[in-house]
Amino acid sequence: MKKILVGAVIALASVLIYKSCTEDRSQKTILEENSMLIQQELRNVSKLVVTEGHFAEVYNYKDSKELFGPLITANKKALVVVNADVSVAYDMSKIDYDVDRENKVLTLRYIPEPEITINPDFEYYDVTADYLNPFNAGDYNAIKQNVKQSLMKKIEASSLRSNAENRLLSELSRILVLTDSMGWTLVYKNTPVENTVQLKNILD
Repeated sequence: MKKILVGAVIALASVLIYKSCTEDRSQKTILEENSMLIQQELRNVSKLVVTEGHFAEVYNYKDSKELFGPLITANKKALVVVNADVSVAYDMSKIDYDVDRENKVLTLRYIPEPEITINPDFEYYDVTADYLNPFNAGDYNAIKQNVKQSLMKKIEASSLRSNAENRLLSELSRILVLTDSMGWTLVYKNTPVENTVQLKNILD
């Protein structure tokens, strides 16, 4: 009887050990598969998110140079018409992240800042200059710099940047949906992200 009891205990212990090992392997397999799915989704969004726009600018350039004091001035001026193609891009391949399989946490450590590219086309009209104050490379550089600053103000006041941010949010929301569906936690700036509204607030 004692041998039968000992045998039963050994058999039960063997079953429990086998079941524990099987469940542990199964859990590790699930974690590994989930981790691979998350990394695959991150690769899927690792692309250039671009929003494009077009801006026009009419710029009047004037410069006066005093000669022999304020009595004589040499003037120059130009009317410049600028047509510019503008893009706001997020290079998603620059996202830095960490996957913690054990605790089921995906941490976004870095999301790239927007890259604004301006490609202007300059057309010069009514270019006039006095002999003692001619147009030179410095004038053209000043015109380009002033136009660029003016265009940047227009870009900031337009919906171009916000549209780009919305596209960024859309890409990141895909990651949020995936992690949430698998019972993982998405963390950004040391804050667990639970929904797209919270994600947008953190990005802002």
